[in-house]
Amino acid sequence: MGIIMLKLIKLEWKKNNIGKSIWIAMIMTAVLCLFIVGTSGELLSIAAVSLYDNNGNPVGTDAASVAGMEFYGRNIFDATVGIFTNMSFIIFTGVMLAGYIVGAYEKGTMRLMFSYPIKRRKIILSKILAVWIFNVAALIISKVFISVVLLTANPIARITTEEIQIDSPRFWLYLLLNSVVMVSIAFTALPVGLQFRSSKAAIVAAVIVVCFSQGNIGSYTLADSAPFYLMLLVLAAAAVFLSIYNVERKDVG
Repeated sequence: MGIIMLKLIKLEWKKNNIGKSIWIAMIMTAVLCLFIVGTSGELLSIAAVSLYDNNGNPVGTDAASVAGMEFYGRNIFDATVGIFTNMSFIIFTGVMLAGYIVGAYEKGTMRLMFSYPIKRRKIILSKILAVWIFNVAALIISKVFISVVLLTANPIARITTEEIQIDSPRFWLYLLLNSVVMVSIAFTALPVGLQFRSSKAAIVAAVIVVCFSQGNIGSYTLADSAPFYLMLLVLAAAAVFLSIYNVERKDVG
């Protein structure tokens, strides 16, 4: 990443008031943390009643019994910290894409930016990277913060924290890769907003991505489907490519 691109990214953050986005991310993380801490005990109980051995007999309802078990296809950590933070930041990524890129086309300010002596492709790419870098970092920090709070609250709350192994490299690798994937798939909402020149359309598309990637129907979910996420990543890459393809000669409109 060149110096010019870094300067453009910083300019995008300054122009779009990154401080406000930081505050929103912090408040969102705090609310999620309170919600997860308050509901982890109930979620643990719900998961426990569905655990049976091979003979159909209950295996128990204590935290040790359900540690590592699955709830709607997810382990307890993913069903609490993972699902809520992923949902929130996929939508937040869509909101930022709507503000940084779609909104610039919608309001006509992109025409002014394209008059600068800088390649249009670099301008669009700097906006994309500004949104992507911020949300990946924010999602990682949010998950780490909530995990630390859960570990701290474990002695006084009925919360299973066996899967929060912050001393394990695998935990950090999973957290990093999962955050990168979650934020990246949100970019599938970008071409929808650009096609309709509508920020609302981009946000609605991000919500639809959340429904398909994080939701479930009964016990069926696509949350752990590697082919599904690979498809979404390919679509996200295509969305980024299409947003900068031929932009040097394309009429801003």
